[in-house]
Amino acid sequence: MSDLKSETEALSGEGGTRRMKAILVLAGALMFVASPFFTEGFGGFAPDLFPIPQLRPPVQPAGYAFAIWGPIYLGLVLHAGFGLLARADDRAWDAGRWPLIVSLGVGASWIAVANTSAVWATVLIWVMLGGALAALVLTGRQAGWAGRSPDRWIGQLPLGVYAGWLTAASWVAVGLMLGGYGVLAETWAAVAALVGAVAMAVLVQLWLWRAPEYGLTVIWALAAVVVANAGAGRLALAALAALGIAAMAATLARMLRG
Repeated sequence: MSDLKSETEALSGEGGTRRMKAILVLAGALMFVASPFFTEGFGGFAPDLFPIPQLRPPVQPAGYAFAIWGPIYLGLVLHAGFGLLARADDRAWDAGRWPLIVSLGVGASWIAVANTSAVWATVLIWVMLGGALAALVLTGRQAGWAGRSPDRWIGQLPLGVYAGWLTAASWVAVGLMLGGYGVLAETWAAVAALVGAVAMAVLVQLWLWRAPEYGLTVIWALAAVVVANAGAGRLALAALAALGIAAMAATLARMLRG
């Protein structure tokens, strides 16, 4: 009887911790979504944040691509709300909560930082990416969400899109830093960032395996880079981004055949 009581208390303690983490995920998601309303908004790094002002940098996607933040915000809130109300005690959902809390918490302050410091914003966006990828891997792989519903759509899909966009955005930030601080000329900074983004995305997609939304989001970002550079007459960079799309599409095709 004593052993049963001890086990019940232990389970109750674990359950309370999981529920508290689920609450923190929802709080983080809501703060993240609300953050643009408490700042000046963000339309890209101000050119004068760099020693070499970045005006229409070739690494940056066309403006329409940033509309993806609407679905990302909605997906994260749905993920967090469902996770609290229906999966608070689920071990698979709980597995990735700490890194997701870190990512969302940093994200809630990111716009304010990005409007004043491109360097710190670059550091923080990589922290956000690390948390998003860890959450996606830890939850999706443990749960096997590829065959579960609604967990597959409310659990994995929002995290995959979020991590995919952050992968592209993190490398855009690197490209801006390389060009803005004179490490490389703007064109070569864009080349380095595109190659780095595609190489990382392919490796991550192969690692994640059954999470096509990650790769599809990277393709969305690369397509916007093609549009931006083709419209500016930078056809070589547009072609390089198009090759990146082909590489991601081939990776996704291999994954879906597996």
